[in-house]
Formats: sequence, structure tokens, C-alpha cells
Amino acid sequence: IFAGDIPAALVRIPGTPASAAYASDAYALTRRGRAEQALGTSLVFSVIGGLFGILVLMVAAPQLARVATRFTSYEYFWLYAMGLTCAAIVSDQSRLKGLLALLIGLILSTVGLGTDYSTPRLTFGWDQLITGVSFIPAMIGLFGVSEVLRNALVLDREADARLDGGRATREDGAPDDASRRGWLAATLAGVLPLAWRRKWSLLRSSVIGSLIGMLPGAGADIAAWISYAVSKRFSREPQRYGSGSLEGLGDATGSNNAAIGSAWIPALVFGIPGDSVTAIAIGVLLMKNITPGPNIFDADSPDNQLTLVFSLYIVFALANLVLLPLGLLAIRGGTLLIRIPRRVLLPLVLMFCIVGSYALNASYFDVGVMLTLGLLGFVLERFAVPLGPVVLGIILGGELEHKFIQCLTKSDSFAEFGESLISKLLILAIAALWLGPLAMRLARKSPFAPRK
Repeated sequence: IFAGDIPAALVRIPGTPASAAYASDAYALTRRGRAEQALGTSLVFSVIGGLFGILVLMVAAPQLARVATRFTSYEYFWLYAMGLTCAAIVSDQSRLKGLLALLIGLILSTVGLGTDYSTPRLTFGWDQLITGVSFIPAMIGLFGVSEVLRNALVLDREADARLDGGRATREDGAPDDASRRGWLAATLAGVLPLAWRRKWSLLRSSVIGSLIGMLPGAGADIAAWISYAVSKRFSREPQRYGSGSLEGLGDATGSNNAAIGSAWIPALVFGIPGDSVTAIAIGVLLMKNITPGPNIFDADSPDNQLTLVFSLYIVFALANLVLLPLGLLAIRGGTLLIRIPRRVLLPLVLMFCIVGSYALNASYFDVGVMLTLGLLGFVLERFAVPLGPVVLGIILGGELEHKFIQCLTKSDSFAEFGESLISKLLILAIAALWLGPLAMRLARKSPFAPRK
């Protein structure tokens, strides 16, 4: 996922859905001349989170997989609802605007055939919309094109990072970190001390990522949003989140990379893919006449595949360790982009946005979707409406509706939505996320509250 963080930090175009959770923070740091530090934090925390996910896979795969099997459509419905809630409430603007952005994303997710796959909705006669709004063009438009428009029209001169003769500068006109200290020092400066200071927060985020990652279909994007929201909730400086918080950036990246390793838990133990990558891997194993299941961990079973399992552990650990030097090289090459004069960079960014949208399905219609949502994102930002909840609404809206219909189909009443213990805990968590800050605000205004 770290590779997706690079365009998120440099040009505010998330390379993966999980990167959208903290794209605003990473890009805000870049505009202050701290691109190397932002990406260095993302890299180091990603490696730590990834290694934690592999450790969880090695130590507790069979035990945690049994927990994952307890998740039915009811629990998934509430989990998706909690992910959407986190996206709305972590808005650096008002919660009302965050909720508005979420509703826009949910409306966009309803475009196409309904859950019964027979009734077109909001297609307006366009056959290309039968399959829904393409997510990749939508994300490119919302983040990339809107940023190009904002810079091209110079609507926020003071907030833009200046480029002085191709040499990056901070907002105050001073040279950026890499110009003053060298790129390697700027990349790693303060990252390890930050990781040590936030070791318990990183552990908490990695645990969240591992628990969510082991749920089939949940994915790293939900883990990133929930960890980001939890990080903001316990931060001493929550006002910095969304405008350049290294703490939120680090916690979210650690969480989404931990989710990648734990996604292998249901894949190896039950043959249930945790994400698209593990789905492909299961297919490869079946082609080799290896059936994933509990027996592959049992040394006494004739079907055990302990050699394969331990080989996977070693490969996963090495992949995370190799990510560190390769990531540093990618940061070095990527940050050269911010030294390109803006009059040259903006047309290049727009060109790659168009090429990327077209290449997905070789469709000019996807290019039109990208440009349309780019205009929408530009307008939303003009009114300080966050874009992150829009993206997550598009991603999870369809899944939320699908699980909701499944629950209605097999239940006799809405009471069954909250019958299980896991459902009750998720409902309480959602209620706490929405009502907790309101209760604290009312408590501070109470006449019985202590006065300073």
C-alpha cells in the first residue's frame, strides 16, 4: 500500500483506496516542504505494521480465523456502517459537512443495477452506467482533477507551496527539508523517535488493522479509516488531523499494512479470500492440488503443508524488510516531482489522470466520469466539504446495501440486526463515535462542570 501513498502525498491522488484516509495530511505536509518526512513516516510505519500483521498470521492464525467465522451479514453490515461513520466524523471541517460528503458518496454508489440486478438506477439512459460509477476514475477525478483546477485558478495562493525556479520551498519561503539537510536525512529525520513515542498508538492501530484484515472483504481501506478516527479521538492535538498530522498518517499506514498480512488468515485456514490478492493466491494453490484448510497447519495430518506455510511467512517478512530500501529509492525519485515548475507539472498531472482513467476499460466514458467528478470535487472543496467520505461512500455503499438486503431477507424483524454480541458491540461503538463528542461538549457547558 505504501506505493499508493506516494502520489497521495505528492499530487494528492491516492494510489489505493486505503491511501485516501490520510491523503489530505500527506499532501498538506508536502505543501509545507516536508514531503520526504511525510513519505518517510508512511514507509517506516508501513514496514512496522506489515511485520506486525505477519507476526499475527504466524502466531494466531487458526484462533483468529474462528472469530472471523462468527461474522454473518449482520456483523458485516454494522462493520461497514462503522467504517462510514469514521469517515464522516474525522472531517477536519464540521461533522455536518462530513455527513453531507458521505451521503453524496452513498448516492453515487447506488448508480447502476440494484441489489436484485434487475432494476437500473440513476443511469439516465447511459448504458455505460449499468455497472455503476467506476471507482478508479471517480477517485482520480475527486482528488487529482480537483487539485489541478484549484492550482490552475490559483484560488488559494497563500496555502500553496511555492516553487522557486524548480527548487521546492515551504510556505514561509524557506528551502524545504531536503534542500537544507539532504533527502535521506529529511526522509528519516524524526521518524524513528516518532515511532518510539507512539509505540502504543502504533500497536493499537496494528491490532485494529489485523482484526479487520482477517474479515473476508473488509479490507485495508476500512482499517485505515477506523484507525485514523481512533487516533484522532485519542490525540492531544485533534485539530491537526486533516491538515498535516504525522501521527494520524503513521497510525493509519501502520493499520492498513497490518491488514494485508492478516488477510491471509481466512485464506489459509478456511480457503476464504480476505482480499483480491489472497483470492488469486487460493486459485494458484488449488491449481497445485493444495487445498487451504486447518490441516495444512497440523504436523500430524497427511495433508499438512508446513513447508509451504513457513515459506510464506519468510517471504512475507522479507518483502516488508525489502520495502524499506526500495521505498527510500521510490521517495527519492518521487519527490523530484515537486521540484518541477507548477506550470509544467499541472498539465502532466492532468494528462496522466486522463490516461489512467482511459486505460482502465479503454473507455472515453470513464474519462468523462473522471472530469465530472473532478468538477464536483472542486465545488465541494470550495465549500470546505471533505472528499474522503465521498470516496469511502462510493467504496462501501454497495456492500452496505448488499448486506442490508441479505439481513432483511433472512430476518423476521429489525431486532435480529442486533442480536449477537458482536453486533451489539459494533452498535455501541457507532453510538459512541457519534454521541461521545456531543456528550463531552454538553458536560463542559454544564453549570456543574469545574471552572478554570
